[in-house]
Amino acid sequence: MTASPAETSPLFDQAHFVRVRWLIYAILAAAYVLVFFHRIAPAVVSADLMQAFGATGAALGSLAAMYYYIYTVMQIPAGVLADTLGARISVTLGNIVSGIGSIVFGMADTFWEASVGRALVGLGVSVVFVGLMKSNTLWFRDRDYGFISGLTLLMGNVGAILAAGPLAGLLTLWSWRTVFVALGGIALLLAVLSWLKVRNTPEEAGFPSIREMDGHARHEGRQQHWWHDLLGVLATRRVWPGFWFNMGMPGSMLAFLGLWAIPFLRDLHGLERSSASLYTSLALAGFAGGALFSGWCSDRLGRRKPLLVSGVLLYGLAWLGIVYGNWTPGLVGMAWFVLMGFSCGSFVLTYAGAKEVVAPALSGMAIALVNTGLFLGAGILQPLFGWIMDLGWSGELVNGVRVYSAADYQAGFLLMLGCVALAIFASTFLHETRCRNITLGH
Repeated sequence: MTASPAETSPLFDQAHFVRVRWLIYAILAAAYVLVFFHRIAPAVVSADLMQAFGATGAALGSLAAMYYYIYTVMQIPAGVLADTLGARISVTLGNIVSGIGSIVFGMADTFWEASVGRALVGLGVSVVFVGLMKSNTLWFRDRDYGFISGLTLLMGNVGAILAAGPLAGLLTLWSWRTVFVALGGIALLLAVLSWLKVRNTPEEAGFPSIREMDGHARHEGRQQHWWHDLLGVLATRRVWPGFWFNMGMPGSMLAFLGLWAIPFLRDLHGLERSSASLYTSLALAGFAGGALFSGWCSDRLGRRKPLLVSGVLLYGLAWLGIVYGNWTPGLVGMAWFVLMGFSCGSFVLTYAGAKEVVAPALSGMAIALVNTGLFLGAGILQPLFGWIMDLGWSGELVNGVRVYSAADYQAGFLLMLGCVALAIFASTFLHETRCRNITLGH
């Protein structure tokens, strides 16, 4: 790669720039690891929560989905915060709130207190991803954005994987309460690091902008009040297909893996929690790998849409295999879960597609809008899935935990298949940006 004029300037220390950039990325990505951990953990501790609070399936779904409710409502505000205040302030505050929420959740004596803690966690973590992705738009080049987005999802999924098998193992040593209190302490530590080390732009850290490093003029900043900018993003039709796509594909996958996959594997396939969590871990590992592969491949091909369309078609195939395939625990079942996760990873390109159809200064709001679809879908599906299963529940209890039949799960899975259909339909309207911002002249 040929160095740009800015990079060859004696005033520009490229090695120092790279160190600062990756330190900022590492701190924000560590916060994102906790985002995913909190997202998936209820599936592993579902039985503990039912026992602790005497929760029904619908109530458990609502408790888990509390995270998604708050997260969904906060996405547009998170985008506004990212575009106005920047990642440093928004992520620092987010870590403080989520840390307090995790501690409250771990110490809760009643279902109401647990719900408050879960809501605070959702509120705090809601700003982390958009802040991180906004930071990436300013610290990394456009031609690398697909890859860095995939890497970001890979890092997030480290948290999801830790919240599956490793958490199940940890629960044999510590109580679920101890785990969540400890997570709160980690979040508070990351708040301190975010404030001390994160900088919103290269210019704030004493470097030229990424555009100036490549010999171009820097992007124009926002020219009007954020409210008018937000209305402009909402009126951009090319952003909305990503919203519906994310509601249908990653929304349904996270609703399933984040709560109902382990009960499904327990009730219908007789797996213990630790064994069932292996399937969700494999799906999440596939999800992480699929995101990284899709981002890298998209940047190399110079295309977004073909990978998104092929990804959702494979995702639909995986669901058909899980729901209707006559499989038993083992390699075949694991393969279906891996395929589900890997194919769903292609959704990461919706973020690149969103930022490439609006002015660069508004990228945070556009990313937040498509991200809203994902969490709105998950937030609706988790309790609705439980409610549908409660309708047919036979009344069977084992150690205070509801046990559902194959017919109950089949009814719930119709929701998931409907979401697959929604994502396939939305994929036909996605705009091909050819990996560049179409609002710019070059």
